[in-house]
Amino acid sequence: MKAILPVAGEAKRLRPHSYTVAKVLMNVGGKPIVAHIIDELKRIGIKDIILIIGHKGDQVKDWARETYPELNFYFTVQTERKGLAHAILMGEPFMKEDEPLLIVFGDTIFEGDIGTAIKTKLDGALGVKMVNDPRRFGVIETNKENIITKLVEKPDILKPMPALVGLNYINNTKLMFKCIKELIANDIRTKGEYQITDAFQLMVDQGAKLEPFLMDGWYDCGTRETLLETNRHLLETRCNYFKPREGCIIIPPVFIHDEAILECSIVGPFVTIDKGSTIKQSIIRNSIINASAEISSESITDSLIGDNAKIKGKLKVVNIGDSSELNLSNEQIGF
Repeated sequence: MKAILPVAGEAKRLRPHSYTVAKVLMNVGGKPIVAHIIDELKRIGIKDIILIIGHKGDQVKDWARETYPELNFYFTVQTERKGLAHAILMGEPFMKEDEPLLIVFGDTIFEGDIGTAIKTKLDGALGVKMVNDPRRFGVIETNKENIITKLVEKPDILKPMPALVGLNYINNTKLMFKCIKELIANDIRTKGEYQITDAFQLMVDQGAKLEPFLMDGWYDCGTRETLLETNRHLLETRCNYFKPREGCIIIPPVFIHDEAILECSIVGPFVTIDKGSTIKQSIIRNSIINASAEISSESITDSLIGDNAKIKGKLKVVNIGDSSELNLSNEQIGF
């Protein structure tokens, strides 16, 4: 069995950070977004991973090989963004005939037991979770036997429905790839793109039996706000880690890298501080501070701070990219 992770997106909603860093390599809960996904794939025994890369693809390629030398990675570049179905089709050359496949969207951290899904004897199993507003998602309908009968991408309906969470296990990969090719050959698009939801519907129309499996949760990392929400959740549930620092007050949950420097500061709750960062005479809450950033005499909350950024002054909300520098005030915070 292989896994496909589409990670080619430009992440326009995460600019300026995505100008210099691939979205899936952005830190949340102490490690890159995609690392949370790959660690779970390792846990269930998947060693072969196809990465569909694009924007900052070389970063992703180098990081994956360096971080997980024990895994087998296959890379292909999606030069044109034509939708998730198109991205997944690009992984077909790396698949053996009738080899099962786990599809995981590369910008979503999921929670739940996927062991049941990969044991299905049907054509596939699609991960779902109930949502109150399904208009941003692909959704499903099932029959009395809990077999999926209909899939709709981003319906214009406002009622609780089971939404696809971006985690799908496919046994009948031959039929799936055939249906994706039909979408493209007939130029069947939704919202201007070739959607994997529509490919699954074609599979159902051609007799495939797909069943849903419930996930405990999935956590989006597509905007500053959702990235911080996901960071809070991860710190609360699995990533709380720090060593006490003399002269500092640390309010968990937080993740503070052992090689970060803290002096005379209050940090937390819900703060991630990456390797090599320096925090002096500052108050940091609900924020992500990336590698080698320098912050002094600041009060920061609800913020993303890029690699090598330097900040001095008095700020409440910050969203600056890598290697930026702000110096708004010389006022010091006393302790």
